[in-house]
Amino acid sequence: MYVFDNSPLSALFRNYYRNLFPTLWSNFDQLVQDGLISSTREAHREIKISRDSNLLTWADANKSIFTVPIAGEALIVADIFKVAHFQQNIENQKILNGGLNADPFVVAKAAFEHKTVVTMELFKPNGTKIPNICEHLKVKCLTLQEFMLEQGWRF
Repeated sequence: MYVFDNSPLSALFRNYYRNLFPTLWSNFDQLVQDGLISSTREAHREIKISRDSNLLTWADANKSIFTVPIAGEALIVADIFKVAHFQQNIENQKILNGGLNADPFVVAKAAFEHKTVVTMELFKPNGTKIPNICEHLKVKCLTLQEFMLEQGWRF
């Protein structure tokens, strides 16, 4: 149902402490357990280099949601980068230094599986980030707050 980018997962762990928001976490954990939240191996790799040990511990304990891209997803990633404008999504430093870039993989997974992307990135006219790629591919894209509202969560 949802493909999470690294950014909303980071925001959850940075802003919503488990001991202060137990209902939120119970709801979120249930969605994970029910297989309604997924992500990509590339997002897990970004989490590994983050400095949030709680997020990394959680990600490692839930590694099954971070899937390896399959052939259909790889074809969509290739289609994304056929659009010259979206080639800017890979910053020069990432190209030169072998940096990580989960964005196209997150969108490709959602497009291939007909799911919704959840990200903290915002749509900007002529932008190259996740919401712009989603719009181009006609993939639904939500912020973390919009995801919570869609779930009907109120605390």
